[in-house]
Amino acid sequence: MPALTTAVGPEPGLYELLAALPSKLKPHASHPEESTFLQGMFGEKSLHSLFMIHDRLQNYEERKPTPVFNSAASLCTELSEDLQGQSVTKEVNELIKLLAKPHLKSLLSVHDVVAQKNYDPELPPMPEDLNDDEDSVKIIRLVKNKEPLGATIKQDDLTGAILVARIMKGGAADRSGLIHVGDELKEVNGIPVDDKKPEEIIRILAQSQGAITFKIVPAVKEEALIKEPKMFVKALFDYDPKDDKAIPCKEAGLAFKKGSILQIMSQDDATWWQAKHEGDANPRAGLIPSKQFQERRLTLRSPAASLPPIHRSSVRRSIGFRRSFRLSRKDKKTNKSMYECKKSEIYDTADVPTYEEVTKYQTQGKAKHRLVILVGPTGVGLNELKRKLLISDPQHFSVTIPHTSRPKKNLENDGVEYYFISKQLFETDIHNNKFVEFGEYKGNYYGTSLDSIRSVLSKNKVCLLDVQPHTLKHLRTAEFKPFVVFVKPPTIERLRETRMNAKVISGKDDKGSAKSLTEEDFQEMVATAQTMENQYGHLFEKVIVNDNLSEAFGELHVALKKVEMDTQWVPVSWTHT
Repeated sequence: MPALTTAVGPEPGLYELLAALPSKLKPHASHPEESTFLQGMFGEKSLHSLFMIHDRLQNYEERKPTPVFNSAASLCTELSEDLQGQSVTKEVNELIKLLAKPHLKSLLSVHDVVAQKNYDPELPPMPEDLNDDEDSVKIIRLVKNKEPLGATIKQDDLTGAILVARIMKGGAADRSGLIHVGDELKEVNGIPVDDKKPEEIIRILAQSQGAITFKIVPAVKEEALIKEPKMFVKALFDYDPKDDKAIPCKEAGLAFKKGSILQIMSQDDATWWQAKHEGDANPRAGLIPSKQFQERRLTLRSPAASLPPIHRSSVRRSIGFRRSFRLSRKDKKTNKSMYECKKSEIYDTADVPTYEEVTKYQTQGKAKHRLVILVGPTGVGLNELKRKLLISDPQHFSVTIPHTSRPKKNLENDGVEYYFISKQLFETDIHNNKFVEFGEYKGNYYGTSLDSIRSVLSKNKVCLLDVQPHTLKHLRTAEFKPFVVFVKPPTIERLRETRMNAKVISGKDDKGSAKSLTEEDFQEMVATAQTMENQYGHLFEKVIVNDNLSEAFGELHVALKKVEMDTQWVPVSWTHT
């Protein structure tokens, strides 16, 4: 009976050579410390384990059995068919019967199943007494498809080492769980990176396809971070990483538009957050500028003095419903600016549009309706849209009743056309910030009070309000939860085609005269709309182009229905008590 060979083969393997190496080298060691060093290095347990695995794998490759055929069952069937046509002999009949046996067919079928499979070797278990705190080098192999790897790198200012700067949440590197922040990169696809700059390494990675091999020195282990709660923000500006010179890696950036809802995945970096678009099935996060960083950049870019508030160019009346007070261009020369808004130090110092934390909200049960605010330049059709809404459902929509300090005229009723109060009381209410907007005309005050808005909402009606845009930030409170609609004009060419014969009421109080719109009116309307959008566009939740009044009304009506029925994204502060 032949002698059994060892598990590592009849010839000495690397493991056996490693075990014998210290004794072979001992006579050549000139100093005791050299001998001790060799004994410690070659006697290291994890190194022994690696060589044992190498020998086992090599032995498997050398002795791996391979089947002659992997389709023995079909070959058996073909043979039986060929034998049927041969001259029948005793031996042939016996073979045909044997091949027809179900037991033989099953055996051959099992043979084929086994022959067609690949069986990888089972690696020996790692020793249980390994020291996890010892420094080691990891060889990591990741497959790069069309998506980026989801990691950025940086160079240590002191040592020059190439380190992993961040891992993008949900990216390939994050999903692998093999690469961590702080790991030192030594090689990429066998190319040493010690003498390369991060830009050169990024180019190597960008040109690599398929499997990419990294040699990495793991970072010192850190305690697991507490899982961050989900945080959603509404973007208040457009962003394209391709145009951002400050971003550490343009390919890792996340582009978005003003109004996009973003889920913040990580705020570990004070300058660059990680985020993904809300509802996006792709789990990989991208880099976006942090709120603090973006605010700092915008503050440096913006001029020191803020632009003056936008004023309407006429005083108009919304026939049969309420009066809007606007000064004409002529009146601006001699009268106070209409609708002076109460000041707010908070907004004066921190009104930089970056991100706003939001949450989902839906009007429930007997909760009051959200305030609907219409914003737009003079002549764009705000009053016409309000009038059509009121006619469509007077039990559901309503407008505020303004206050005035002028005397009541014949046939006027208090609380119908106006709330008539004394000039002294009006000035007291101004001092107490009770007006959203107010102004003075011919010695009399006119204005819209906060209580008039509350009065409409308390009747379970939708309050329609049009104001100057600089008042919006003072109405964006948890009490009113306003839905802001910006109504903008079409192009000047379309205005010339559709509104050359339109009339605008520009008179004062009850004595008004209709005036045709001029080329100057069209230019001012478009320019004012552009200025409004540039300054206050981050506060608008819906933009409607009033090219055709019926179509604009239909679009507005649908939008307001969705506000009442669907879930909306609103500032977190509106839902916190």
